[in-house]
Amino acid sequence: MKTAILLMGHGSRVAEANNALYDIAEMVKAETGCSIIEVSFREQHAPNIQKGIDACVAKGATRILLYPYFLYAGAHVLEDLPEEIEAAAKRHPGLEMVLGKPLGVHRKLAEIVCERIDATLQEAGWQQ
Repeated sequence: MKTAILLMGHGSRVAEANNALYDIAEMVKAETGCSIIEVSFREQHAPNIQKGIDACVAKGATRILLYPYFLYAGAHVLEDLPEEIEAAAKRHPGLEMVLGKPLGVHRKLAEIVCERIDATLQEAGWQQ
């Protein structure tokens, strides 16, 4: 069985904003060693999620971890993404797919926020 990871972002009309997910994908690939890492977007930017799933299958994936690069489990994660999986399952019978959990609340995220706050305060010349 060949496993793929599909990183799914919200998508933005601003193309540069979407590039961050490609950077994250490269980091995930280096960290996990997974040979099939694809990026897709829920809306406003290509490739869409169905095309992302198709790209994984085209590269030989028989199972896909669909990872929502979202902060919280809102409507997209709870409703839209399961519908996307259901639609793909009809096109790809036998393909195993599982939806990961969004980033959520995690100490490492708080550490990153604190790093960004410190950097911004320094750039502004403010003393904390």
